[in-house]
This record gives sequence, C-alpha cells and structure tokens, in this order.
Amino acid sequence: MNKIIEYYSGFDEWGRLEREPLEFIINSYYIKKYLPVTGEVLDNGAGPGKYAMELAKLGLCVTLTDITPKHIRIAREKACELGLTEKFHGFHVLNATHLKGIADEQFDVSLMLGPLYHLQEEGERAAALEELYRVTKPNGVVFIAVQSRMRMVINSLQSPSQWRPNDNLDAIQTFFSDGVFNHKDEGRFTGAYYFHLEEVVPYMENKGFETLELIGSSSFAATLSEGQMQHWRDQGEYEKLLDLLIQTANDSSILGISSHLLYIGRKP
Repeated sequence: MNKIIEYYSGFDEWGRLEREPLEFIINSYYIKKYLPVTGEVLDNGAGPGKYAMELAKLGLCVTLTDITPKHIRIAREKACELGLTEKFHGFHVLNATHLKGIADEQFDVSLMLGPLYHLQEEGERAAALEELYRVTKPNGVVFIAVQSRMRMVINSLQSPSQWRPNDNLDAIQTFFSDGVFNHKDEGRFTGAYYFHLEEVVPYMENKGFETLELIGSSSFAATLSEGQMQHWRDQGEYEKLLDLLIQTANDSSILGISSHLLYIGRKP
C-alpha cells in the first residue's frame, strides 16, 4: 500500500479527471441513472473526491474514504470551497480492505471506483468486496470500477515503450495470462490488476451482488485519436459524440476495449 500512497501523493488525480473527462462524464451518467433521490452514500477509495462532490451537490449525504492522506485533505478543501461540507458525514483515511469504524449496512449507495484494480492479490480483492457488501444496506446499489485486460494488451502493443515491461510479446503474453502489471519505469502508474471482460460479472455475483449493468467507462473513445476527437469538436458536434459514447457504453461489442469498466450491482 505504501507504493500506492506514494504514487498518488505526487499525482494530480483531480486534474486527471478534468484533463481526461470522458471517464467521469460517462460514469456520472450511469451512476445518476441508478441513484436514489435521497440517502447515504459511501465513496470508498474516493481519491480527492471528484465524484463525491457531484453526489453531494445532488443532495445526498456522503462519507468519503481513501488510503492517501493527501486525497483526504484535498477532498475536505474542495467540499469547503464548494459549500458542501455539511453534506459530508466524514472524511476518513482508510484501506478499502478494512473499513474500520464504518457500521454494517449503513449506505444506500456504495462506490468503489479506484481500489479494486490496485489490489493485485485475490485475497485483498475479496476482502475489499466483502467490506463493500458489509457496509451496504440490503437493496443498496454498488458501483465498482475495474480495468480491462484486453485494453491493456492493446495499449502495450500500440505503445510498448510506454508500458514496460510489456515491451515484448513474451511479457505481454504473461500479462494476458495473469492480469498483473507492475510498471518498470520509476514513478509511473502503480502496480495493478486487470480483469478479463468475461470474468467481471461472475466474479461480482460470486461475492453476493446482483448485476444491474456493466458499462465501458470510456466507451469506444479509446479507438479515436486526439486528432479524430478534435474533428468532431471543430464540426460543432462534440456534444453529439458524447451522447453516442454514453449510449454505446453498455454495448457488449466494445466493453473489452474500454480502459475502465464500471460494474453496477445491487446487494440483495
């Protein structure tokens, strides 16, 4: 966990979602689709709180957790700047695998949009999902982000120098088999675990959740270059493109090429 804390202590996660907004825009659309009008929300592994702030703006009461103290500090500051402090029921430095002090069946909605793909050991992933299940009310909705193994294979093939040690086919084949990636270059993205697309739903259901939907958080945007995206901006049709990306985010033919997947489920 120290490597994760070190990485995010020096990384601008709030800025990433500002610079690369598609993941946030598409996820937010589908989160709002399943949100109750009122209720208690846990944003577990919230980073600096980008999603949590939006949920608080909607009038929901949010509890925010993250393993990185810097993120908790930023989240407090953002809530204050936005006049949302009263909508937060706590900012906690906690590991997603052990939500110490969080009561059973407390939340109507539970988000875990970051932790799971940082947990490379199966026991840790299972513990994080068990904790999420524990703190969610019966009939509560969960939103869980994972990363796509196939998308990472494609990234490695397209830009091998950016994803060392996946700069040769033997390493890529090993990664495709086990889903574990540890960046060879110092200071780059932390070690992570990537799911095969067909594993996601059975895995979550095995942990006790009922599936509502699985979407690709970047839809098919990963197949478009920045120049191609700019074309639609220049055409004045960027908003229409966003609508199309949202509409197709749950299309089974493109799920595996989305960098992140968002599992939407319910605790029975």
